[in-house]
Amino acid sequence: MRHQLAFTELVNYDAGQPSITVTVTLSVSQTRVDCAARVDTGSSNCIFARNLGEELGLDIETGLRLVISTVTGTFVAYLHEVNLSLASFEFSGLVAFAEDREFQRNVLGRRGFIEQMTLGLVDYEGKLYLGRYDE
Repeated sequence: MRHQLAFTELVNYDAGQPSITVTVTLSVSQTRVDCAARVDTGSSNCIFARNLGEELGLDIETGLRLVISTVTGTFVAYLHEVNLSLASFEFSGLVAFAEDREFQRNVLGRRGFIEQMTLGLVDYEGKLYLGRYDE
């Protein structure tokens, strides 16, 4: 049995790197911040470095507090609603900003990103195919 999906965008990434890393834009009102983020299907949430939220003008600790568990321990982050753009897609979602200033990873996880997209992946060629879930 064959299954078929349709995608409207192709994002190329460096398959030689240890992660699937793409450029995304976060925005609140007219303030925009570009950053590199890793696509992580195992992450429950989108999580970004604290300084990115501060650059957007957010008061980080006023967001909904989350304790996030990983294989190496736990850390605290705060959820805020922001606009997220990747390729031609732009949508609103809840993303977390780390409490700790030392946290410097940016992750596109299930809630806030993957739940809104249809993904196709050809890792050997560094190709990430994207479509909106609701189309």
